[in-house]
This record gives sequence, C-alpha cells and structure tokens, in this order.
Amino acid sequence: MGDRVLVLDDEASILDLLGQLLSEVNYDCTLTTSALEALELLEGGGFSLLMTDLKMPEMHGLEVVQRAKQLDRDLAVIVVTALLDVTNAIEALRGGADDYLLKPFNLNEICLAVEKALNIEVPERAEYLRVIADELNRIISHLVCVGVMAMDIGAITPFPYALRERETINDLIEELCGSRLTYNYCKIGGVSHDLPAGWIERCHEFLNHFELILPEFDRLITYNEIFVDRCANVAAISADEAIAHGLVGPNLRASGVNYDVRRDLPYSVYDQLDFDVAVGTGALGTTGDCWDRFWVRLEEMKQSARIVRQCLSRIPEGPIYNKPKRIRPKGEAWARCETSRGDMLCYVVGAGQATPERVHFRTGSFNAMQVVKPKSPGVMVADLVALIASLDVIAPEIDR
Repeated sequence: MGDRVLVLDDEASILDLLGQLLSEVNYDCTLTTSALEALELLEGGGFSLLMTDLKMPEMHGLEVVQRAKQLDRDLAVIVVTALLDVTNAIEALRGGADDYLLKPFNLNEICLAVEKALNIEVPERAEYLRVIADELNRIISHLVCVGVMAMDIGAITPFPYALRERETINDLIEELCGSRLTYNYCKIGGVSHDLPAGWIERCHEFLNHFELILPEFDRLITYNEIFVDRCANVAAISADEAIAHGLVGPNLRASGVNYDVRRDLPYSVYDQLDFDVAVGTGALGTTGDCWDRFWVRLEEMKQSARIVRQCLSRIPEGPIYNKPKRIRPKGEAWARCETSRGDMLCYVVGAGQATPERVHFRTGSFNAMQVVKPKSPGVMVADLVALIASLDVIAPEIDR
C-alpha cells in the first residue's frame, strides 16, 4: 500500500466512497466520523494526508485542520465540502489534468453542465456568490501571470507586488470556503458557504486598495521602457492566426478579437452586470504582441474588481443551495464559461451511475501551446521566453 491517509467525514456514504476510491489509487486509508478520534490518530503520527469535511458535529473542520497542522506541519490537507469534491480530490491524487489556479472556474463549469442535465435552478444569491468567487479568482490568476511574466523577462520586483495582492484575496477566499488554493466552493445546486459576517466590508476595503495599486503597477512595469522594448512587436499573433489556432480568452482578445463568453454567451448573472471587454490594439507595438497580452490581463483585473463591486451591492437575500433530488443523471450535457485562460467547455456524459461515464474539458492552455512552434522561427531565445510567458500556460491543463 502507499501513503497513509486519514479521512474524516460525518457521512458514512462519503467515507465509504472515499475509502473505495483511495484504495484504487493505492492509498492506505483510515476512516472515521469523529473529529476527536481523528486528532487522537494524528497524534500517533504516520499520516501524510488528511481529508476532512468542514461541517463536523464535534468541532468545525477548520479547527480540526488547525490542530492537525500543529501536530504535524508537513501534513497535507484536502477539504471536502461536497460530493463533487470527492471526485476532484481523487482526480488530483491520480495526477489528473487540472489548472490549480482556476478551481472556482473548474468547479463552476462542471456544476453548470450537471445542473443543465438535471434541470436544477440555482438560487440567485448563489449565482452572485459564484460570480464573486470567479472574478476574485480571475484577479488571482492574472496577478500570477503578469508577475511571473515580468520576472521571466528579468524584472523581479513586480512579482512580490503581485503576490502581496494575491495573498490578500486568498485571505478573503479562505474566510469564504476554508481553502487558499483548491477552493471547494461551488457545488451542484449552489455554493457550500454563505458570506461570513463583515466579509462584504473587508472585500470593499481590499478593492479600494487594489484599484489604487493597478496604476502603481503600470508605472512600475507595464509602461517601463525596458519592459516595453522587450515585449512590444515581439511574437505578434494576428486575429486570423489566433482563431486558426483556437486561442481563447486574453490571448484571443489581445489579437484584436472582441469575444468574451460572459458577454456573448452569458451564464449565471453576467447579463445583469456592466463591464467592458479589453481588446488589444497594438498601442505600443503590433496588435497581438506580447505587450498586448500583458496589458489585456491588467485591464481585465480592473473589470473584475468592477464586477465584484456590483455583485456586493446587488446580491439578494435568500438560500445559497438547491439540493438536487438525484445526483445520477443519464444523458449528456455541456457548459461553457470564461475563465482567466479563456473559453472553457465541459462535456459530461452520465449513465445513471455515481460517477459520470465521461467528463471532458476543453482548456485554454492546451490550445495556446499550438502557437509556440509557428511563432518561434527567427525569434531570439530571450524573446521566446517572453512569448511563452505571455500565453499564460499552466502545465497541468495541457496534460492529455
């Protein structure tokens, strides 16, 4: 057997399913429904992973995690807040393809598809909460992209600036769902948790700060003379080339193609929100060059902040979850959403079983890699780094 895993959940059906799936991937499982027993087991040591639900009768799951980390700082933790998370967690342990920077989008996408298959109506409050989580995650993802791109080219300082803002958003999302990276927030029929007390005020406080930081970031790097020289007119991708290679999201819009799923094929409550779609114009070079791809992501962060503000002011009272009457659909369904890496499509086929017969994701990174080869001939090696960084490719998303 492989590493030892302690699984804590107050629902026996979830425990049995996790135990079965973990055994399939060669993990040595210990299952318990008691938080106190779990802590006693952890005191004995030997576990490499804790999987736990947040809602435990004896104590909150976050307290269990905190005390577990005090016992073993190296212990890995996966928070499971819904049956859907079981599939996600096992897929991660199996090494499945996933974009670790897009968890809210990934969960939202498959939820949209399953909800379509089951004809589930998501409560309006939950729809607003999903958009808030998605747009905050869009900012997080773009911060990593622009920070890493600047660092890859040789500018170190912007990266910790970006991480500072990202960590503040992670604090907010941790309050919301208990996790800082694999945000298990969306679930079929709604979301797992409502807004904590004071969260809206803290989010407004961050947005007030963040909207002042973006112009500072522009002065620091976006319009920096050296950075512009390194990115403008480098590896320009025309609109026709972008469409031919299946580029989506910021990579597509930077090439001058005015398309955004949120506006053109609206889902959730996006049709009730006001926002602008940033499109590359070749302002400092050639339309579709590395600088345009960088600039579009910065503009999208401004629009995401604008969207979050609208959601915070308009979010209605009401339930956050419409429990499905059945979770074993038959037939097929698909859904699309605009992630930070563009138009993502999820295709689900159900055969009436506990797990789907097929789940396929069409991801932005996979197609973006296609354009590297035709754009590489004649490009300096240093500029090739700029090209790849500007495409914002996440490696697990291209694993097929």
